[in-house]
Amino acid sequence: MADIVLDLNLSLVALLLIGYLIGSIPFGYLIVRLKSGADIRETGSGATGATNVSRKAGKAAGILTLALDALKGMAAVLIVGWFNPELAPWAGFFAVVGHCFPVWLGFKAGKGVATGLGVFIALLPMAVAAAFVIFLLIFWRTRYVSLGSILAAAIVPLFTLAQHYLFHPVNNFPAMIAALCLSSGLIILKHHENIRRLMAGTESKFGAAK
Repeated sequence: MADIVLDLNLSLVALLLIGYLIGSIPFGYLIVRLKSGADIRETGSGATGATNVSRKAGKAAGILTLALDALKGMAAVLIVGWFNPELAPWAGFFAVVGHCFPVWLGFKAGKGVATGLGVFIALLPMAVAAAFVIFLLIFWRTRYVSLGSILAAAIVPLFTLAQHYLFHPVNNFPAMIAALCLSSGLIILKHHENIRRLMAGTESKFGAAK
């Protein structure tokens, strides 16, 4: 019996490790390296995400980074969920952790927005639709990508709570809401410097001249 429990625990750890490793693929870093030989971590915010990549390597590179980072979030959820549907939300969370703290880059990379987007699409597409509307409205009014990303991340677990209690029960709700809150919380926490600059009025607007 103990051996069965041990094997089960090892299997769970292995599946969550898969989520982390998928999330840790540093697409933004690799794209900039291949295009210019530069280290994206030495540019702008130092993040490997789409916004910083677009500033260093152009909009096409930024869009490609956004797409690939989102796809890896979706892949982590879908692959792990295929083996164990109950672990899908946690695989998504670990994919975001992997993006933010990849072993390949000394545990320092992006802020998890695009990877979180892919995770949220795979888990709760309706919540993503609501968050996307919030992001567009905030970005349109302020031109702050960071502020739009922060508020959009916060909306996802809030929308999920509303959906579960007011409209339609969410499957695997305890794990889902816990993983979503942790994922959104990590994304927001990784924006701590942006929050400080927003409060000081020194945050850079997207497309603004340097």
